Amino acid sequence: MPKLDVVIDMGNPFLNLTVDAFFKIGSVAATRAAAEDAYHVLRKGTISSHNFEHTLKKMCKEGAYWGTVAGVYVGMEYGVERIRGTRDWKNAMIGGALTGALVSAASSNNRDKIAIDAITGGAVATAAEFLNYLT
Repeated sequence: MPKLDVVIDMGNPFLNLTVDAFFKIGSVAATRAAAEDAYHVLRKGTISSHNFEHTLKKMCKEGAYWGTVAGVYVGMEYGVERIRGTRDWKNAMIGGALTGALVSAASSNNRDKIAIDAITGGAVATAAEFLNYLT
């Protein structure tokens, strides 16, 4: 399978990883938004400039949001790895939990929701890390 990899050198490994994650996951999220809206346009059978403008705004919003979340996660995981001095699944768990809590706290003051999102972030990141070991 062909692979395209674009590298943006920011002069710092932390920045390189976070920017890379932002662009990769952000572009996936923008593509998903475009595909979803394309489905709705095909279903309706018509497209207007308003629909097109709405799709572009949605692509930018989704791409920026998920790209930011990915950048924060990768930065957190890298930071935890540097602090702990080891590379293992625990970095993913801690990075995911910190990211879940941070993203949740930015949009909510509900402590229970922040705790649940931290647990979810840690669980999802840990599961993804273990799945990476299988492949």
